[in-house]
Formats: sequence, C-alpha cells, structure tokens
Amino acid sequence: MFPAMTTTQEHHEIPVRLDFDAHAADFARAMAHLDHAATKQLDKVEFDPPLRELVRIRASQINGCAYCIDMHTKDARAIGETEQRLYALSAWRETPFFTERERAALAFTESVTCSRPTTSRRTLTRRSRSTSAKPKSPR
Repeated sequence: MFPAMTTTQEHHEIPVRLDFDAHAADFARAMAHLDHAATKQLDKVEFDPPLRELVRIRASQINGCAYCIDMHTKDARAIGETEQRLYALSAWRETPFFTERERAALAFTESVTCSRPTTSRRTLTRRSRSTSAKPKSPR
C-alpha cells in the first residue's frame, strides 16, 4: 500500500539565481532580444510552442534551474500541456507519452545542454554583491 499523496495549495515564489535585470540590465535586454529572435526563427520552421516549452523545461532540468523550471512548466500548462507529460519529462525515454519528433528534440536538447553549473547560490550572491558595489577610487 502506498502512502497518501501530499498536496498543497500554497504558492511559493522561486528565487532567481542572479537578477540580471538589476545587475546587468543591458545583458538582460540582449538576452530577451535573443530569446525573441530565436522564437521567431522557431516559428518560421513550425517548431510548435508546446514542443518548445518541453525543450526549455528539459534544458532547465538538466541545468538545475528551479526558477526556469517553474516558469516554463507554467507556460507549458497555459498552452495545454498535460500534467502527466510534465511529470514524466525527466524520464521521457522510459514513457510512451512523447512522439518521435518530440523524442528527437529532447535527445538533441540533452546533447547540447550543459550539465548543472557548479556555481553555488552562495557564490552567486557574493559575486552579485561585489559587482553591485561601486568601485573605490585609488588614493
């Protein structure tokens, strides 16, 4: 017998690893522009939005980015992705839920996505503080 599933109705905000908008606004704008341009190109080749979100989620899982996983799973649900497929995404090879086209896209995503960064949240916080401080002028 399995224990009862725990559910929660609480809403938790996932913290961003590094707030580029606050610490590197020009970089954040450039990344947003790149994302928009990439999305336009994917639309041109009929790379459908649900698959796009699956790819983004899988890359975020590999990178270990909770903020991105949260964002992309919400986006995927908003365009009709099922809970079952979202839950099974990290084990997509072992499930019958994905088409051959989706499997090819997920395999490619895994082949080009870097594994989880070794930079800790503490290191990022320390780095963020040091770059936001004004440099001292030499005497």
